[in-house]
Amino acid sequence: MPGPLGVERSIEPERSAIGARLLRAAIALTGLLVFAGCATRPVNPPLAVADPDTGYRFETRPVAIKDRDTLIVLAFSGGGTRAAAFSYGVLEALRDTDIAAPDGKASKLLDDVSVITGVSGGSFTALAYGLYGNKLFDQYEQRFLKRNVEGELLRRLFSPAYWGPLSSTGWGRSELAADYYDEILFDGATYADLQRGAGPLVVAAATDLSSGARFYFSQVMFDIMCSDLSGMRLARAAAASSAVPVVLSPVTINNYGGSCGYRPPAWLPKVAQVQKQERAAARIMQEVTDLEAYRDGKERPYIHLVDGGVADNLALRGVMNVMDEMEAARFVDEPMPLGSVKRIAVIVVNSVSIPTTAWDRFVDAPGVFEILMQATGVPIDHYSYEAIDQLRDTASRWKIYRAVRDSGAIIDAGNPALRAVERGPDAEIYVIDVSFDQLKDAAERDYLNQLPTSFVLSAEAVDRLRAAAKTVLAGSDEFNQLLHDMGGRAAGSAVTGSPQ
Repeated sequence: MPGPLGVERSIEPERSAIGARLLRAAIALTGLLVFAGCATRPVNPPLAVADPDTGYRFETRPVAIKDRDTLIVLAFSGGGTRAAAFSYGVLEALRDTDIAAPDGKASKLLDDVSVITGVSGGSFTALAYGLYGNKLFDQYEQRFLKRNVEGELLRRLFSPAYWGPLSSTGWGRSELAADYYDEILFDGATYADLQRGAGPLVVAAATDLSSGARFYFSQVMFDIMCSDLSGMRLARAAAASSAVPVVLSPVTINNYGGSCGYRPPAWLPKVAQVQKQERAAARIMQEVTDLEAYRDGKERPYIHLVDGGVADNLALRGVMNVMDEMEAARFVDEPMPLGSVKRIAVIVVNSVSIPTTAWDRFVDAPGVFEILMQATGVPIDHYSYEAIDQLRDTASRWKIYRAVRDSGAIIDAGNPALRAVERGPDAEIYVIDVSFDQLKDAAERDYLNQLPTSFVLSAEAVDRLRAAAKTVLAGSDEFNQLLHDMGGRAAGSAVTGSPQ
């Protein structure tokens, strides 16, 4: 007879089946999490002996060995996909610029680039070009620039399949991101792959979370830590360089400092003796102080790295350090590897944006998230111009040195203040500013300045960023002066479709 008991009897098998399915799902999920939880943080290998003549550094690159009098450096700023696309546009422009040399042989200006530095979004373009060379132009748009990188990272972050690894000690959100970057762009490549290539030296930079010092991925720095950079994946370097604090976790690397017999350059003691008289020497010694902190691996066995833009959003500090070394070396009569260079061109690809807000029109303050994003990004961007100004100051100072020497004026060598004039570097510095502010089209400037700092942009935004970079570079007086002074002119630049 139908009734409550009959109903209970009729649905009991269904309840049992559902319960069994849930139990199996729970067991499967638990097994998945336990298995996934076995993920461990990648560990950078130690270095047995520090050898200044080996490893991924400028002195071992083919571009350093070539007999050339012009050094071209590209500095790619931070700014997510906005920065990656803007810097990519500069690479395209240099690839399409033919230099008509006096001997009649034409070459691409991009082939003359010796060094590329990059932070955050700019580090992806820098590292990818270092890895793939001109092959990058066939794949970068689809593999990275026009992909919703941010959306996929968020999907993985909230997927149960990744909860186990994310809960593991030392394996955080940035390690998840690094694995994804390998899938879509770097294909598991390491610095050993960069070393085997013939392209420019690529230096991606991050920030030491503990000290706030700039940390760069070069064997020069890894020598101090007694670690072998060749085993480091490019994806992890890019993840460290773009690890926005709070949003992404720091990337942790091992420090073995003090175990490989590392010795600082022999000329450093001389520089230390004159640092009170020479500002370049003083700045070098401050950099040395930052680096010395890595020589004690027992005291600091782990280094936690975050977004490079926190310490240097224009990727310019390393470039200026090299110029300080050149200046200080001449001051103490020490030879430098770049002593024969006559021209140093620094193309600063600055994708810093200045988005407008309506906060000042209302009495209510913005929310916590808005304040966090504003506080971590806007001050860095606002004062980025100071780095360019410092570079221009160096260029002006060296120009004065050359002018005084060329005039034949008698210099009192006994006056410490005048010794820099007598012994200053001979190279001329070209500061080429490629930024949104250089666009003449006010509407286009406003459009680009409103683009967010994220790892997803529309295809239209990516294309307009690339075109804008070409327009700014083609219209730069400094850039065109460089082409003229290199002994030729631009025989052809593909600067079509650019905003005017």
